[in-house]
Amino acid sequence: MQLGEMDPLVSVGLRFTLAALTLFLYCLFRRLSLRLPLHIHFKLVIAGLCLYTLDYTLLYQSQQYIVSAIVAVMSSCMVYMNVILRRVFLRKAIRLEVMLGATLGMIGIFLIFYPEFAKAKADHWLLVGIGFAMASFFFASCGNVLSERILDHGTPVIQMNFWAMSYGVIFTLSFALFKGVALVWPTSFSYYAALLYLSIFGSVLAFGAYMKLVKQMGSDKSAYVVLVYPIVALIISTLFEGYRWQPAAILGVVIVLLGNLIAMGKLKLPQNFRS
Repeated sequence: MQLGEMDPLVSVGLRFTLAALTLFLYCLFRRLSLRLPLHIHFKLVIAGLCLYTLDYTLLYQSQQYIVSAIVAVMSSCMVYMNVILRRVFLRKAIRLEVMLGATLGMIGIFLIFYPEFAKAKADHWLLVGIGFAMASFFFASCGNVLSERILDHGTPVIQMNFWAMSYGVIFTLSFALFKGVALVWPTSFSYYAALLYLSIFGSVLAFGAYMKLVKQMGSDKSAYVVLVYPIVALIISTLFEGYRWQPAAILGVVIVLLGNLIAMGKLKLPQNFRS
């Protein structure tokens, strides 16, 4: 609903403008201080650029060229990126259970969306879409790892998200202005309904919950949600759109959930496998 009516840069900018404003009003209502140390602001500028400007702008661009099924399968690589970047920049250990869980999750997602790959056209634009998607996931991983570093300093989640989104908005709208994007307001109700939903539920609440996960279990384990939310989408599609489950999709869900149990440490690996 967000694609086709307005340039992706402006749509992303509007989305996070509403989200940042909502967080600001919440802090004002709860009398939460927005003051943070200067060194944290420097990190938040980069996190905002990665998470809320480059990540989402590139993701919106990619979905103009490739079907969402390919994006869902490709998103599984974000777990690997988080693990590697977390090791390089935070010097934190690579957890074997996360790597194994991510691999199972990627296999499961592939099985779930396998029938959708027939809709993809193998041409130049497919490669363009894949390039945009991979760049999006890379910057998302950079933002995730940097967010873990910021949270390690004891920064509150709500204030962190407010500042990061605000900086992201500045970058996004500045890019749109530099690009010379024409501001043409969409006329469809569905665009504004989607904008409101993505701002409140998809940004304020979802990123608040996600950063809580990052704070509690690290950016490597928390990234596993990218492998779980397609399952939620299929459940909703089953209830409201008549989605029919195929054996491959059922097997895919079982494998994703098994990978989740392993990644979260709920299913212990044999000692000889660990060694």
